[in-house]
Amino acid sequence: MSDQHAAFIGSIPENYDRYLGPALFKPYAAEMAKRLKVSEGASVLEVACGTGILTRQLRDRLPHSARLVATDLNEAMIAYAARKFRPDEALEWKQTDATNLPFAEESFNAVVCQFGLMFVPDKERAIREAYRVLKPGGVFLFSVWDAIEQNDLAYIAHATISTFFEHDPPNFYEVPFCFHDPELIRSLLTRAAFGDISISPLTLPSISPSASEVAKGLIEGNPVIAAINERSPSGAQEIIAAVAEAVASRCGDMPVRGRMRALICTAVR
Repeated sequence: MSDQHAAFIGSIPENYDRYLGPALFKPYAAEMAKRLKVSEGASVLEVACGTGILTRQLRDRLPHSARLVATDLNEAMIAYAARKFRPDEALEWKQTDATNLPFAEESFNAVVCQFGLMFVPDKERAIREAYRVLKPGGVFLFSVWDAIEQNDLAYIAHATISTFFEHDPPNFYEVPFCFHDPELIRSLLTRAAFGDISISPLTLPSISPSASEVAKGLIEGNPVIAAINERSPSGAQEIIAAVAEAVASRCGDMPVRGRMRALICTAVR
């Protein structure tokens, strides 16, 4: 990405989890966890765990004896996620790069990743790493966003932000929605030697208590806020208000009801 503001730091993890979690990520996390089937004593690796939204669903649904390791490149996100879990829950946290996993070959029965691969510059290497650490017959389950035009709230935020900057508008929102070509995804999985590949679109409602809350998340819950502050140090609140107005106009208010669409992908080693 040309914008170098990709760090989920400061107040971003809290705003991400509080305002975007229920509207965007929890519905897909529930679906992902439901689709993952492993036996007692299995080992599961989560890559790009963020603030632990999918982690929570996995820990609640997996067999108690299953080992769950949650990883993320961003230390601030892991620190925020870890506070949401009890010390006695069977869970391991590790800061690590998805393209250089610090685990031995054939260590896990499943690797899962919710909305993380889009941020990895070398997606092919990350996919190969998932293959390497999976046991034979192990499952790689991951989700990526479909095109931004298929995702109401993100599309509104990106379009509205751009109206405030005639030159060099923040481009953060281009990144989460850059990896939605099923043929490209299939080819990368095939080159990594995965088989039994399935790529399925899934449309879900995106619901938030209010346009003002979700607008705050859409701006202050991800690194686009850093790019906005760099270009217009006093303009963030005006942009949040404009995003809230646009969201309410298109998706209603109290509650907001939008549409979101992702690709749910599975592959077997």
